[in-house]
Formats: sequence, C-alpha cells, structure tokens
Amino acid sequence: MIDRATVERIKAAANIVDVVSEFVTLRRSGSNYKGLCPFHNEKTPSFIVSPARGTCHCFGCGKGGDSVSFIMEHEQMTYPEALRWLAKKYHIEIHERELTDGERQAQSERESMYIVNDWANKYFQGLLHNDPDGIAVGMQYFRSRGFRDDVIRTFQLGFDLSDRHALGKAALGQGYKEEFLLKTGICYKNDRGELIDRYAGRVVFPWIGVSGKVVGFTARVLDSRTKGVNQKYVNSPDSDIYHKANELYGIYQAKRAIAKEDRVYMVEGQADVISMFQCGIENVVANSGTALTLQQIHLLHRFTNNITLLYDGDAAGIHAAMRGTDMLLAEGMNLRVLLLPDDDDPDSFARKHTAEDFRKYIEENQTDFIQFKTDLLLKNERDPQKRSAGINSIVASIAVIPDQTLRDIYLHDCAERMGMNEGTLINQMNRYIRQQRGLPGQRPADNHGVAAQDQPQNPQQVAQHQEARVESLIVRAVVKWGEVVIFEDVQDEEGNTFNFNVAQYVHYNLTADELKLHNPLFNRIIEEANAHSADSGFKAEPFFIHHPDIEVSRIANELTTERFVLSESQQVKVTPETIRRDVMHLLLDFRLDIVEGRLKDLKLQIAAARNDRERLMELMAQFKDYQTIRNQLAKQLGNDIIIR
Repeated sequence: MIDRATVERIKAAANIVDVVSEFVTLRRSGSNYKGLCPFHNEKTPSFIVSPARGTCHCFGCGKGGDSVSFIMEHEQMTYPEALRWLAKKYHIEIHERELTDGERQAQSERESMYIVNDWANKYFQGLLHNDPDGIAVGMQYFRSRGFRDDVIRTFQLGFDLSDRHALGKAALGQGYKEEFLLKTGICYKNDRGELIDRYAGRVVFPWIGVSGKVVGFTARVLDSRTKGVNQKYVNSPDSDIYHKANELYGIYQAKRAIAKEDRVYMVEGQADVISMFQCGIENVVANSGTALTLQQIHLLHRFTNNITLLYDGDAAGIHAAMRGTDMLLAEGMNLRVLLLPDDDDPDSFARKHTAEDFRKYIEENQTDFIQFKTDLLLKNERDPQKRSAGINSIVASIAVIPDQTLRDIYLHDCAERMGMNEGTLINQMNRYIRQQRGLPGQRPADNHGVAAQDQPQNPQQVAQHQEARVESLIVRAVVKWGEVVIFEDVQDEEGNTFNFNVAQYVHYNLTADELKLHNPLFNRIIEEANAHSADSGFKAEPFFIHHPDIEVSRIANELTTERFVLSESQQVKVTPETIRRDVMHLLLDFRLDIVEGRLKDLKLQIAAARNDRERLMELMAQFKDYQTIRNQLAKQLGNDIIIR
C-alpha cells in the first residue's frame, strides 16, 4: 500500500501538460493547451489541458481529470497502478506501508501464483508454435476455426501435450514449487500422489486480467474428440488469484477499444470474442458460460456505461439475455440487446462479415430492453393474463433503474408502445420499487409529505433537463465554493454560535428534510464535502478535482471547467453574498421541481382513479396541499429570500 506522503509527492510532481503530451500532440491556446481527444474520434480539437488547474477536459466526450485520472482512463489502470506509472516517470521512490507477517506471506503467495501462471502460459504457447504435435494438432485446430496467426498471438493461445505428467516434470525441473502448481490448479494429484496436468491434450485459452497478468486458463478438447466427452471445457478452479465470476474473457485485449468506443459487446464464449476481434470489432468480452455477476458489471463500469448483449437467437441465448437484463439496468448500464439469426452465433457471423457490415447489422437490429422483452413476451400474444404478466415483467425491469429521469423516459415509452395508461404503469412501478426496498407502504417523505427519492415526473424532456441542470448546479456550487462561509454567527436553539460554509449549508438543508439528489455520485460529493468542510486548509475544488475516485474527479472537473473565459472586465464579481443568494435559490428550485413532479404524478393518478370516489377525494386533497406548497416556493423564488 502506497503511503499518503508518497501519493502527495507523486501528485505534486506530475505536470499535467507533460503527462498528457506523452499521448496527445498539444498546442498552446492562450493560457491553456489544446489537442485532439484521445478518448474519442474527432477532427476538431476539443481536448483542453489547463496547467493552472492541473487538469484536462474534453468538451466533446466529457472525459478528463488530473494526471492520475488521465493515466487511469487512457491506460486503463487502477489508481495504485497509475500512481506507480507516474512515480516511475518522475523517478520517485515509492514507500509502501509496512506489511504484517500475514500480509507479506499472502502477497508473496499471490505473486508466486502469478509467476507460475505466467510460466505455464509461455509453456503452452511454446508447444503450440514449436512442438510438432502443437503445430500439427493445436495450430491446425485454431486455423480451422479461422483464427489468424497474429490474433492467436494477441490472445496468447496455446496447446498442451497429451502426456499428463510432462508439464509437472517441466515445471519442477525449472525450480517451480509443487505447492503453487496445485494452488493455481494447473496440476492436481491423483490417488497415487502423482502430479497430473489438468489441461493435457487440449488447446488452451488463458484468462488475462485488466493489468495483463494471467489469472487462469480454459482448455478445450479438439473437435474430433468432443463426442462423448463429459467435459468439453476445463477451467482453472477458484483460487486466491482467480474467481471466474469476477473475470471477463478478452478484457485485457478489449479495454482500450471499449473506452474509446464507449461501448462494450458482451458475448458468450471465447471463440466469439476472438472472431469479432479479428473481424475488427475489438470492444468485445465474454462471461463464458457463467451467469453475469455484479463484479463483472463493475469491471465494465470502469470503461463504459453502454453495453450490447450479443447472443445466439436460440433458447440458450434468449435465456442468457433475459437473466442479465435487470442486473445490468440496476447497475446503471445503458442496455441494448441483439439476438443473431437462429443459424448464427457471433463467431460464425463475424467470420462471414466485415467489421463495417457487422457494425451496420448491430446498429440496425439492436433494440432496447423494452422492445426485446415486448417481442419476446407479447408478440402475437392475445391471452390477457399472459399479456399482463409480460407488461409487469417490463415494468419490473424499469423499476430497478437507479436514475429517475431514465426510468420516467422508459415508462413513458412503454406506455405509448403498449397503449397503456401511464398512471397505471407508474403505480405498478412504485409498488415494485417499494418491494425492492422492503417498504410496506409509501416511501420516506419530507416534512411536507414529498417522497425523498423517485417521485414520478412528467416525462417531457424539457422538464427532465431542467431538473438535472438544477442538481448539477447545486453540486457545482459545492465543488467550487464548498469551503466559503456564507452564514456567520448562526445561533441554534441552545444559544451556540457557529458558521455555515456552502458544503455544510447544502448538506444541512437537504438532510433536514430527508432529501437527496437523483444522482448517487452527486450525493456522495455533498456528503464528502460536508465531512471535510471543517478540516484545516480544506479547499473543495482541488479536493474533488484530484479525488482518487476517477468518477468523482471526472464529474468535478466537468462541472468546474469553463469552456470560454471572459475578460476580467466582463466577469461577474463572486462574493460570499452572491454565492449565498445563488445556493439558496438553487435549493428552492430543487424543492419546486420535486413538488411540480408530485403534482404531475397526482394528475395522472387522479385521471386513473376517476371511478373510485374515495380514492379520488384523497388524491384531490393531496393535490390541493401540494399546490399550496408550490405557490409558497414560487413566491419565495420571486421575492427577496430571508433565512429563517
């Protein structure tokens, strides 16, 4: 673990222009530098590097951050890996925290396992390319699948001899310990205590982690031997360095393409990945027969929020697409689904088409999850019970989406496609949300009965844009001026006197009424700003711009970067008084948005309850109360605001 002092030395030494210039040609533009963005294709430079702020930002795709964030994004490294990269560049010696004996032993064992895996990977590749059986059998198999030699080397494919004792003898002969051959699962012992090669007589696909280390292997029997074979594929067993549920095949080869294309294609098997990569579509990975897991989704989230499930059109492919849908949506992924024609899988389809044709086919045939489920569950379905179950399944999927604005868009879209009353679907979605959270009745409310989160709103895009804009401006104020005191000598009920800075005031104002912004990352920024706001020397803007979490750093950089800088004479003077006025106005705007959303929701519910007099009267009373609250907020926004 890198100690804090060393981290600060690395960050202080890293010159943002120097770092970015290793990957981007920069030209001076005023006090900044400008170049073509390395994260997306563009012809006109929109990538700005600011030496004064120590940050970079692309106004085209929004990516950027400080030196550490840039290296993490560009090189697809973890935070510690990026720090080590910069430390090496600036010749800074890294001081790691002193490890305990137990930690040191565990680290040593993990490193030994990686070393053994690396040796085995080279052993398998050597056999494939140099051994007569490897060339005649293994290479012939790969070429029969249409894999080019350069792609075989890119994916580090290999071959293992049929002699089940050969690998163990070779490893021991070169000084590798039996202990680690067993711990990695490369070998196991039979009843006679002999060291047996797990992958003997098979072609080998290594699993390479994001950092480039070999974590495990999958080995496949050759086509001529698959008939009657119980185990067509053999995988490395779980170990300290390999958990199949955490890994994605092809991620190491695909990571840069995923980040650049801002999309990943998820397929089922290794051959699908390799064939698509060879075809020219490099942003592709596979979960290789396991059910999609949260760990795999979180891994993809490091590179993109956009995913297309690309599966066979048979029953197995449909099942695979269905079981991953809700999990991907719940994790905030923007999901598309494409089922290939019945006689094709991604492997065979890629071998028959160019990358351009394949991409065109995907673009023209992929659907959102609503259309996918509609075609699957409701196409030509006339039975009312089955149609109801199908629609409920779609609404249940919408309910897991964490972003309220996106939920509302999908729900409105669903209502239009199904010819359903939107209010009915809203009520059903709210029931699913309450079930997910284990709430027996209504969701938590503020002092006026306004639900703290997930209030259904009118799905018109103008209203959604306004709400998102207000929330962004609130967080921008916290990031830019979090430490600025805007209320002095405030007294509480016990007569204690204290000051309020922006971070403290925003946090207090929201939490007092149990309100949260819709973006979880925005809430996290507010929480962290409040937690650190009393720290000596705390400055919110550099704290968040240079935050170790690349997403926090990216948002902070994006919110505070000015595309155009006015001359000094044209700039509006910013004072604690102007900041206080703006922050209070934004918080009132946020409350008004919530109330307006609730009123629009009530209108829909009133329309749906026209035949239920008791329910109608209850809703009308609520509507009147919210109208009063709205008018009070509007009056405050239209007049001078006095703090109470």
